[in-house]
Amino acid sequence: MNDRYDTGDAGYGAAPYELVGYDEHGQPVYRQIPAQQAPPQQQPYDPYAQQGYGYDPYATGAGQQQTPAYDPYDTGQQPAAAPGYDPYGSGTPYDPYGTGTHRTATPYDPYGQTAPGSRQQPRGAEQTAYIPQQAGPADRGRHPGEHEADHAGPGEPGGPEDGDRDYHTEQFAFVEDPDGDSEDVIDWLKFTENRTERREEARRRARARVVALVVVLALVAVGGVGWLWYAGKLPGLSSSGSGTGAGSTPVSAQKRDVIVVHLHNTGKGGTSTALLVDNTTTKQGTTVLLPNSLAVSGDDGTATTLAKSVDDDGASGTRDQLDTVLGTDIQGSWRLDTPYLQNLVDLVGNIDLDTNADVPDPAAKKKGTAPLVHKGKAQTLSGKMAVAYATYRAPGEAQNAQLERFGQVMQGVLRKLSSDPTAATTTVQTLAQILDPPLTDKDLGTFLARLADLAKGGDYRTALLPVRPDGTLTARTSDSVVKDILGGTAKSPDAGSAVRVSVQNATGVKDDTEKARVVLLNGGFTFLEGGTASATRTASKVLYADAADKANASDVAKTLGLPASAVAKGAVSSGADVSVVLGGDYKPSSS
Repeated sequence: MNDRYDTGDAGYGAAPYELVGYDEHGQPVYRQIPAQQAPPQQQPYDPYAQQGYGYDPYATGAGQQQTPAYDPYDTGQQPAAAPGYDPYGSGTPYDPYGTGTHRTATPYDPYGQTAPGSRQQPRGAEQTAYIPQQAGPADRGRHPGEHEADHAGPGEPGGPEDGDRDYHTEQFAFVEDPDGDSEDVIDWLKFTENRTERREEARRRARARVVALVVVLALVAVGGVGWLWYAGKLPGLSSSGSGTGAGSTPVSAQKRDVIVVHLHNTGKGGTSTALLVDNTTTKQGTTVLLPNSLAVSGDDGTATTLAKSVDDDGASGTRDQLDTVLGTDIQGSWRLDTPYLQNLVDLVGNIDLDTNADVPDPAAKKKGTAPLVHKGKAQTLSGKMAVAYATYRAPGEAQNAQLERFGQVMQGVLRKLSSDPTAATTTVQTLAQILDPPLTDKDLGTFLARLADLAKGGDYRTALLPVRPDGTLTARTSDSVVKDILGGTAKSPDAGSAVRVSVQNATGVKDDTEKARVVLLNGGFTFLEGGTASATRTASKVLYADAADKANASDVAKTLGLPASAVAKGAVSSGADVSVVLGGDYKPSSS
């Protein structure tokens, strides 16, 4: 690229320019060469000069004389032959660029340079400087200083001539060309933002669901614990505490309805006694089994057994004696003979229970006959089968084993009995049995209906009253039943009021000891275990140490079915009034 340019022919001025450097935008900077150093200027092209015609576009009348060539940029190189065009008649020569003078000796300065050789930046530099971000497509890939002459605008130094001028808008206007990649970036940012928002929203919803679930579970747990506390079924909560809930009501303040039921075995004899308890405060039902050996006080104040009291004193007398011993309040007595129990089971539609023994048919005349009741779980028993199971006592078994079977049958009947008081009363009336006053059919039916509702809901249990061998009660063995279930206080009769009998078995039959115990307890005596003799004896002996006990020894021999000759004075066991040695002549009774 040449360092000097002659712009005279282009019409920008009479003096040439030379390149002196580039500005901060990479555009060339020129300076004007002084007139004495400028090369000879060429005359501008005038196509009408050769014909002698002057330019007179408005026919001012000066066409007869030759007019200087038209100088559109008024460079001052032409002689002032004619006045310039003055359309307003102001007398001022035509000045199309507003320079203030028509003819001046100052050369045309398109870049606003004030003096030749000045290095001041051209006025249009900031508009014509090459800016890559604002350049058009044609300028992309070109460095700022590369081939400036090829991209110079028309009329600029090094630019194309008039005939080769190529104007491009992007060279002069600040055009912002959007980049196609920016749309992809925006779309990706929007997608990422939307996906993040969706994830955050899902996390918020999950947390909200977890919080709601925890709140619901907490409310359910609190409600369940509150209900258990109110019902008195909360584990670890003592029923003897104080408070307003059912479970915190003192035992002595809890309300109970109690009826005593006596099962009379009309076939083989003997009785079985139980208490039916409805705790209306704790909503709990219980069958309390009372052993026949339970020591009670007779009408004359002497000690006797429960079984003997039932036979001698009847239901009314026994109820009063139980109130005294157990410290409870029994509202009525229900005598239930075995035929009525059979009818009751048939009326409720049989019962289902888990049996613990094979029970033979009492009516069978031959041994080896199939059992009437089979041992197993969920056995369905009819009325006849239920009676046989409730009264069955296997050889060598204690009376408590038979008593527990009776309790099973009673709970099975309650589970099948209607919970409606009217329907239950109808069932009792259908039995057609005569109840001991003050108990009535309606009272018994309503009471059994409440117990039936508890039994069906699983709020029913069976408990055995523990007693000593002599039939007395202790705080340690009976508080769990007498105090917690019955709300009473154990008060056994004085042990010295009953004759204490020690029994040693020398018959060779182990079951004879248990049978003798039952007989003696039913006879009002206190039984003491004497063990088993090392050798069998053929004859039994009843011994007494004190002459005052001779009469008692005779009563013991009579109770056991031994001859009067068996009574003799001799050594007795420690703590006993009378000692008995059972021999081969002892014939136990069936009960």
